[in-house]
Amino acid sequence: MNWTAAWTASPQLPSAGFTPNWSQEGFSGHTLRQIVRVTAAGDRVRVRLSNAYGTSPLHIAGATIALTDTGAALRPGSLRHLTFKGARSLVVPARGQAESDAAKLAVERLDRVTVTLHLAGTTGPATFHAQGFTDSHRAEGDHLDDVTGTPFTGTTASWYYLSGVDVSGADPAPGGVVLFGDSLTDGFGSTPNADRRWSDALAERVDRPVLNAGIGGNLLLNDSAWYGERASARFHRDALDLPGVTTVVLLQGLNDIGYSEARDQPTYKPAPVHSAAGLIAGYRRLIRAARARGVRIVGATILPFKGTTHWGPRAAGVAAEVNDWMRESGEFDAVVDLHRLMGDPSDPDRLNPAYAYEDGLHPDDAGYRVMAEAVLPVLQAGQ
Repeated sequence: MNWTAAWTASPQLPSAGFTPNWSQEGFSGHTLRQIVRVTAAGDRVRVRLSNAYGTSPLHIAGATIALTDTGAALRPGSLRHLTFKGARSLVVPARGQAESDAAKLAVERLDRVTVTLHLAGTTGPATFHAQGFTDSHRAEGDHLDDVTGTPFTGTTASWYYLSGVDVSGADPAPGGVVLFGDSLTDGFGSTPNADRRWSDALAERVDRPVLNAGIGGNLLLNDSAWYGERASARFHRDALDLPGVTTVVLLQGLNDIGYSEARDQPTYKPAPVHSAAGLIAGYRRLIRAARARGVRIVGATILPFKGTTHWGPRAAGVAAEVNDWMRESGEFDAVVDLHRLMGDPSDPDRLNPAYAYEDGLHPDDAGYRVMAEAVLPVLQAGQ
Protein backbone atom coordinates (compact mmCIF):
# COMPACT_ATOMS: atom_id res chain seq x y z
CA MET A 1 0.00 0.00 0.00
CA ASN A 2 1.38 3.40 -0.99
CA TRP A 3 1.07 6.07 1.68
CA THR A 4 1.07 9.86 1.39
CA ALA A 5 1.57 12.20 4.33
CA ALA A 6 -1.59 14.31 4.60
CA TRP A 7 -0.86 16.15 7.87
CA THR A 8 2.09 16.41 10.22
CA ALA A 9 3.25 18.17 13.39
CA SER A 10 6.87 18.26 14.54
CA PRO A 11 7.42 16.70 18.00
CA GLN A 12 8.93 18.74 20.84
CA LEU A 13 10.21 18.27 24.37
CA PRO A 14 7.63 18.87 27.11
CA SER A 15 7.81 22.54 28.16
CA ALA A 16 5.73 25.28 29.75
CA GLY A 17 5.05 26.98 26.42
CA PHE A 18 3.46 30.36 25.71
CA THR A 19 -0.02 29.13 26.59
CA PRO A 20 -1.14 26.57 29.18
CA ASN A 21 -0.64 22.99 28.06
CA TRP A 22 -0.57 19.46 29.47
CA SER A 23 2.88 18.34 28.29
CA GLN A 24 4.71 18.49 31.61
CA GLU A 25 1.96 16.94 33.71
CA GLY A 26 1.05 14.34 31.07
CA PHE A 27 -2.08 12.24 31.31
CA SER A 28 -3.56 9.75 33.76
CA GLY A 29 -6.80 7.94 32.99
CA HIS A 30 -7.70 10.47 30.31
CA THR A 31 -9.14 10.36 26.83
CA LEU A 32 -7.47 12.87 24.51
CA ARG A 33 -9.21 14.12 21.36
CA GLN A 34 -7.26 16.04 18.69
CA ILE A 35 -8.39 17.69 15.47
CA VAL A 36 -6.31 18.15 12.31
CA ARG A 37 -6.96 19.12 8.69
CA VAL A 38 -5.66 16.73 6.04
CA THR A 39 -4.32 17.96 2.69
CA ALA A 40 -4.64 14.77 0.64
CA ALA A 41 -7.58 12.49 -0.15
CA GLY A 42 -7.78 8.74 0.28
CA ASP A 43 -9.98 5.81 1.22
CA ARG A 44 -7.56 4.47 3.85
CA VAL A 45 -5.96 6.35 6.74
CA ARG A 46 -3.32 5.68 9.36
CA VAL A 47 -1.87 7.75 12.18
CA ARG A 48 1.71 8.20 13.34
CA LEU A 49 2.42 8.55 17.05
CA SER A 50 5.61 9.87 18.63
CA ASN A 51 7.13 9.23 22.06
CA ALA A 52 10.35 10.87 20.88
CA TYR A 53 10.95 12.71 24.15
CA GLY A 54 9.41 10.19 26.52
CA THR A 55 11.64 8.67 29.17
CA SER A 56 9.36 5.66 29.70
CA PRO A 57 7.14 3.51 27.46
CA LEU A 58 3.85 5.09 26.39
CA HIS A 59 0.83 2.82 26.97
CA ILE A 60 -2.14 3.57 24.72
CA ALA A 61 -5.25 1.61 25.68
CA GLY A 62 -7.12 2.44 22.48
CA ALA A 63 -7.38 4.87 19.60
CA THR A 64 -9.98 5.96 17.07
CA ILE A 65 -10.22 8.20 14.04
CA ALA A 66 -13.30 9.94 12.66
CA LEU A 67 -14.45 12.88 10.59
CA THR A 68 -14.88 16.01 12.69
CA ASP A 69 -18.27 17.58 13.30
CA THR A 70 -17.99 20.61 15.61
CA GLY A 71 -15.57 21.03 18.50
CA ALA A 72 -14.95 17.61 20.07
CA ALA A 73 -18.03 16.08 18.41
CA LEU A 74 -17.66 13.48 15.64
CA ARG A 75 -19.57 13.12 12.40
CA PRO A 76 -22.10 10.31 12.95
CA GLY A 77 -21.17 7.03 11.32
CA SER A 78 -17.52 7.95 10.70
CA LEU A 79 -15.82 6.61 13.86
CA ARG A 80 -13.26 3.86 13.26
CA HIS A 81 -11.23 2.00 15.89
CA LEU A 82 -7.53 1.93 15.05
CA THR A 83 -5.35 -1.14 15.39
CA PHE A 84 -1.61 -1.56 15.70
CA LYS A 85 -0.33 -4.81 14.22
CA GLY A 86 -3.84 -6.13 14.70
CA ALA A 87 -4.24 -5.08 18.35
CA ARG A 88 -6.32 -2.19 19.67
CA SER A 89 -3.74 -1.26 22.32
CA LEU A 90 -0.03 -0.63 21.98
CA VAL A 91 3.12 0.37 23.81
CA VAL A 92 5.38 2.95 22.19
CA PRO A 93 8.94 2.63 23.56
CA ALA A 94 10.70 5.58 25.12
CA ARG A 95 12.24 7.66 22.31
CA GLY A 96 10.21 5.59 19.83
CA GLN A 97 7.39 6.05 17.38
CA ALA A 98 4.59 3.89 15.98
CA GLU A 99 2.08 3.89 13.18
CA SER A 100 -1.36 2.35 13.06
CA ASP A 101 -2.67 -0.21 10.63
CA ALA A 102 -4.75 1.07 7.72
CA ALA A 103 -8.32 2.00 8.62
CA LYS A 104 -11.12 2.27 6.07
CA LEU A 105 -12.24 5.88 6.13
CA ALA A 106 -12.78 8.04 3.07
CA VAL A 107 -11.37 11.54 3.45
CA GLU A 108 -11.27 14.44 1.04
CA ARG A 109 -8.64 17.14 0.78
CA LEU A 110 -9.09 19.74 3.52
CA ASP A 111 -11.36 17.51 5.59
CA ARG A 112 -10.95 17.85 9.35
CA VAL A 113 -10.41 14.55 11.12
CA THR A 114 -10.37 13.75 14.83
CA VAL A 115 -7.93 11.33 16.44
CA THR A 116 -8.81 10.11 19.93
CA LEU A 117 -6.40 8.35 22.32
CA HIS A 118 -7.35 6.62 25.56
CA LEU A 119 -4.48 6.89 28.04
CA ALA A 120 -5.62 4.60 30.83
CA GLY A 121 -2.42 4.74 32.89
CA THR A 122 -0.11 7.57 33.91
CA THR A 123 2.06 8.75 31.04
CA GLY A 124 4.53 11.13 32.64
CA PRO A 125 5.62 14.18 30.62
CA ALA A 126 4.28 14.06 27.06
CA THR A 127 5.96 14.54 23.71
CA PHE A 128 3.91 17.29 22.09
CA HIS A 129 3.71 20.10 19.55
CA ALA A 130 3.37 23.32 21.53
CA GLN A 131 1.75 25.79 19.16
CA GLY A 132 -1.06 23.94 17.42
CA PHE A 133 -3.36 26.98 17.14
CA THR A 134 -6.14 24.38 17.25
CA ASP A 135 -7.97 23.21 20.36
CA SER A 136 -7.33 19.71 21.68
CA HIS A 137 -9.81 18.23 24.13
CA ARG A 138 -9.48 16.06 27.25
CA ALA A 139 -11.95 13.99 29.25
CA GLU A 140 -11.69 11.93 32.43
CA GLY A 141 -12.07 8.19 31.83
CA ASP A 142 -12.63 6.17 28.65
CA HIS A 143 -14.63 8.06 26.01
CA LEU A 144 -13.20 6.57 22.83
CA ASP A 145 -16.68 5.80 21.46
CA ASP A 146 -18.32 9.07 22.43
CA VAL A 147 -19.54 10.98 19.36
CA THR A 148 -21.12 13.95 21.13
CA GLY A 149 -17.96 15.50 22.53
CA THR A 150 -19.81 16.40 25.73
CA PRO A 151 -17.39 14.72 28.20
CA PHE A 152 -14.41 16.62 26.75
CA THR A 153 -14.40 19.65 29.01
CA GLY A 154 -10.65 20.44 29.05
CA THR A 155 -8.92 22.23 26.17
CA THR A 156 -5.46 23.39 25.17
CA ALA A 157 -4.05 24.62 21.86
CA SER A 158 -1.32 21.95 21.55
CA TRP A 159 -1.09 18.46 20.01
CA TYR A 160 0.16 15.47 22.05
CA TYR A 161 1.86 12.32 20.74
CA LEU A 162 0.15 12.73 17.35
CA SER A 163 2.81 13.43 14.72
CA GLY A 164 1.09 12.52 11.46
CA VAL A 165 -1.90 11.34 9.47
CA ASP A 166 -1.26 9.48 6.21
CA VAL A 167 -3.69 8.48 3.47
CA SER A 168 -3.78 5.89 0.71
CA GLY A 169 -6.10 5.78 -2.29
CA ALA A 170 -6.68 4.30 -5.69
CA ASP A 171 -4.80 7.14 -7.41
CA PRO A 172 -1.36 8.19 -6.20
CA ALA A 173 -1.26 11.69 -4.76
CA PRO A 174 1.00 14.31 -6.38
CA GLY A 175 4.28 15.04 -4.61
CA GLY A 176 3.96 16.57 -1.18
CA VAL A 177 5.36 19.96 -0.15
CA VAL A 178 6.86 20.47 3.31
CA LEU A 179 7.06 23.99 4.70
CA PHE A 180 9.94 23.81 7.17
CA GLY A 181 10.88 26.49 9.67
CA ASP A 182 9.98 28.36 12.84
CA SER A 183 6.95 30.29 14.14
CA LEU A 184 6.39 31.96 10.77
CA THR A 185 5.64 28.49 9.41
CA ASP A 186 4.00 27.16 12.58
CA GLY A 187 1.38 29.89 12.19
CA PHE A 188 1.96 32.38 15.02
CA GLY A 189 -0.25 35.41 14.39
CA SER A 190 -2.90 33.47 12.51
CA THR A 191 -6.47 33.11 13.80
CA PRO A 192 -6.74 30.10 16.14
CA ASN A 193 -9.08 27.25 15.17
CA ALA A 194 -9.44 28.69 11.66
CA ASP A 195 -6.61 26.95 9.71
CA ARG A 196 -5.10 30.19 8.43
CA ARG A 197 -1.36 29.46 8.60
CA TRP A 198 0.55 29.92 5.34
CA SER A 199 0.56 26.13 4.92
CA ASP A 200 -3.26 26.23 5.04
CA ALA A 201 -3.42 29.06 2.54
CA LEU A 202 -1.10 27.14 0.23
CA ALA A 203 -3.07 23.89 0.57
CA GLU A 204 -6.19 25.76 -0.53
CA ARG A 205 -4.40 26.87 -3.70
CA VAL A 206 -2.55 23.75 -4.89
CA ASP A 207 -3.72 20.22 -5.59
CA ARG A 208 -0.82 18.73 -3.64
CA PRO A 209 -0.33 17.66 -0.03
CA VAL A 210 1.06 20.57 2.02
CA LEU A 211 2.73 19.68 5.32
CA ASN A 212 3.62 22.08 8.11
CA ALA A 213 6.96 21.28 9.79
CA GLY A 214 7.30 24.54 11.67
CA ILE A 215 8.17 24.85 15.35
CA GLY A 216 7.68 28.22 16.99
CA GLY A 217 11.06 29.62 18.09
CA ASN A 218 13.04 26.93 16.29
CA LEU A 219 16.68 27.55 15.39
CA LEU A 220 18.70 26.59 12.36
CA LEU A 221 21.95 26.02 14.27
CA ASN A 222 21.16 25.25 17.94
CA ASP A 223 18.88 23.04 20.02
CA SER A 224 16.46 24.73 22.42
CA ALA A 225 14.68 23.41 25.51
CA TRP A 226 11.52 25.29 24.54
CA TYR A 227 11.69 25.40 20.76
CA GLY A 228 12.85 22.02 19.55
CA GLU A 229 15.97 20.48 18.14
CA ARG A 230 17.99 22.45 15.60
CA ALA A 231 16.96 22.22 11.96
CA SER A 232 19.67 19.79 10.85
CA ALA A 233 18.85 17.40 13.73
CA ARG A 234 15.14 17.19 12.86
CA PHE A 235 15.21 17.72 9.09
CA HIS A 236 15.05 14.05 8.12
CA ARG A 237 12.40 13.10 10.69
CA ASP A 238 10.16 16.12 10.16
CA ALA A 239 10.54 16.59 6.40
CA LEU A 240 12.54 14.16 4.29
CA ASP A 241 11.21 10.96 5.90
CA LEU A 242 7.54 11.84 5.39
CA PRO A 243 5.95 9.61 2.74
CA GLY A 244 5.42 11.17 -0.67
CA VAL A 245 7.42 14.37 -0.15
CA THR A 246 9.12 15.83 -3.23
CA THR A 247 9.67 19.49 -2.24
CA VAL A 248 10.77 21.38 0.88
CA VAL A 249 10.38 25.14 1.31
CA LEU A 250 12.84 26.39 3.93
CA LEU A 251 12.05 29.58 5.85
CA GLN A 252 14.39 29.75 8.83
CA GLY A 253 17.22 31.73 10.39
CA LEU A 254 15.52 34.78 11.86
CA ASN A 255 15.70 33.43 15.43
CA ASP A 256 19.40 32.56 15.06
CA ILE A 257 20.00 36.15 14.01
CA GLY A 258 17.65 37.87 16.43
CA TYR A 259 17.67 36.01 19.73
CA SER A 260 20.96 37.60 20.80
CA GLU A 261 19.43 41.05 20.21
CA ALA A 262 16.51 40.43 22.58
CA ARG A 263 16.67 41.39 26.25
CA ASP A 264 14.96 39.78 29.24
CA GLN A 265 13.79 36.79 27.23
CA PRO A 266 14.85 33.71 29.21
CA THR A 267 13.38 31.29 26.67
CA TYR A 268 15.61 32.74 23.93
CA LYS A 269 18.50 30.55 25.07
CA PRO A 270 20.91 29.60 23.69
CA ALA A 271 21.43 32.90 21.92
CA PRO A 272 24.93 32.87 20.40
CA VAL A 273 25.97 35.61 18.01
CA HIS A 274 26.00 34.05 14.55
CA SER A 275 27.60 35.34 11.38
CA ALA A 276 26.09 35.09 7.93
CA ALA A 277 28.77 32.52 7.10
CA GLY A 278 27.55 30.32 9.95
CA LEU A 279 23.95 30.43 8.76
CA ILE A 280 24.97 29.78 5.16
CA ALA A 281 26.86 26.70 6.30
CA GLY A 282 23.67 25.54 8.04
CA TYR A 283 21.58 26.07 4.92
CA ARG A 284 24.11 24.14 2.88
CA ARG A 285 23.78 21.13 5.21
CA LEU A 286 20.05 21.04 4.56
CA ILE A 287 20.52 21.52 0.83
CA ARG A 288 22.90 18.55 0.71
CA ALA A 289 20.50 16.39 2.72
CA ALA A 290 17.58 17.21 0.42
CA ARG A 291 19.60 16.59 -2.73
CA ALA A 292 20.76 13.22 -1.38
CA ARG A 293 17.09 12.22 -1.18
CA GLY A 294 16.21 13.63 -4.58
CA VAL A 295 13.99 16.26 -2.93
CA ARG A 296 13.75 19.75 -4.39
CA ILE A 297 14.60 22.47 -1.85
CA VAL A 298 13.35 26.05 -2.15
CA GLY A 299 14.84 28.83 -0.05
CA ALA A 300 12.74 31.69 1.29
CA THR A 301 14.47 34.94 2.24
CA ILE A 302 14.22 36.21 5.82
CA LEU A 303 11.22 38.48 6.27
CA PRO A 304 11.57 42.14 7.30
CA PHE A 305 11.75 42.52 11.09
CA LYS A 306 12.78 46.12 11.82
CA GLY A 307 11.23 47.50 15.00
CA THR A 308 10.87 44.10 16.70
CA THR A 309 12.65 42.42 19.62
CA HIS A 310 14.92 40.66 17.09
CA TRP A 311 16.17 43.87 15.44
CA GLY A 312 19.55 45.53 15.88
CA PRO A 313 22.39 46.77 13.66
CA ARG A 314 24.23 43.46 13.77
CA ALA A 315 21.07 41.38 13.10
CA ALA A 316 20.09 43.69 10.24
CA GLY A 317 23.49 43.27 8.60
CA VAL A 318 23.52 39.48 8.93
CA ALA A 319 19.97 39.20 7.55
CA ALA A 320 20.85 41.37 4.54
CA GLU A 321 23.96 39.30 3.82
CA VAL A 322 22.05 36.01 4.11
CA ASN A 323 19.24 37.24 1.86
CA ASP A 324 21.70 38.45 -0.78
CA TRP A 325 23.39 35.04 -0.73
CA MET A 326 20.04 33.29 -1.20
CA ARG A 327 19.12 35.50 -4.14
CA GLU A 328 22.48 35.37 -5.90
CA SER A 329 24.23 32.07 -5.10
CA GLY A 330 22.00 29.70 -7.05
CA GLU A 331 22.52 27.03 -4.40
CA PHE A 332 18.83 26.44 -3.71
CA ASP A 333 16.76 24.90 -6.50
CA ALA A 334 14.65 28.07 -6.39
CA VAL A 335 14.18 31.10 -4.15
CA VAL A 336 11.04 32.92 -2.98
CA ASP A 337 11.94 36.49 -2.04
CA LEU A 338 9.60 37.06 0.89
CA HIS A 339 11.72 39.93 2.21
CA ARG A 340 11.01 42.09 -0.82
CA LEU A 341 7.42 40.93 -1.09
CA MET A 342 6.46 41.54 2.55
CA GLY A 343 8.35 44.78 3.20
CA ASP A 344 6.75 48.13 3.92
CA PRO A 345 7.08 50.15 0.68
CA SER A 346 8.24 53.18 2.68
CA ASP A 347 10.65 51.18 4.87
CA PRO A 348 11.58 47.84 3.24
CA ASP A 349 13.21 46.37 6.36
CA ARG A 350 9.92 46.69 8.27
CA LEU A 351 7.04 44.24 7.79
CA ASN A 352 4.25 45.85 5.77
CA PRO A 353 1.55 46.92 8.26
CA ALA A 354 -1.09 45.60 5.85
CA TYR A 355 0.24 42.08 6.45
CA ALA A 356 1.53 42.32 10.03
CA TYR A 357 0.37 40.79 13.29
CA GLU A 358 0.48 43.09 16.31
CA ASP A 359 4.10 42.20 17.22
CA GLY A 360 5.43 43.39 13.85
CA LEU A 361 7.46 40.19 13.59
CA HIS A 362 4.85 37.76 12.30
CA PRO A 363 2.34 38.06 9.48
CA ASP A 364 -1.39 37.98 10.12
CA ASP A 365 -3.94 35.94 8.12
CA ALA A 366 -3.65 38.31 5.16
CA GLY A 367 0.14 38.16 5.23
CA TYR A 368 0.15 34.37 5.26
CA ARG A 369 -2.12 34.39 2.19
CA VAL A 370 0.33 36.67 0.39
CA MET A 371 3.19 34.31 1.24
CA ALA A 372 1.24 31.34 -0.14
CA GLU A 373 0.51 33.19 -3.38
CA ALA A 374 4.21 33.99 -3.76
CA VAL A 375 5.35 30.38 -3.55
CA LEU A 376 2.77 29.10 -6.05
CA PRO A 377 4.72 29.90 -9.25
CA VAL A 378 7.86 28.27 -7.80
CA LEU A 379 6.00 25.07 -6.99
CA GLN A 380 4.28 25.00 -10.38
CA ALA A 381 7.60 25.47 -12.15
CA GLY A 382 9.06 22.50 -10.30
CA GLN A 383 6.27 20.00 -10.99
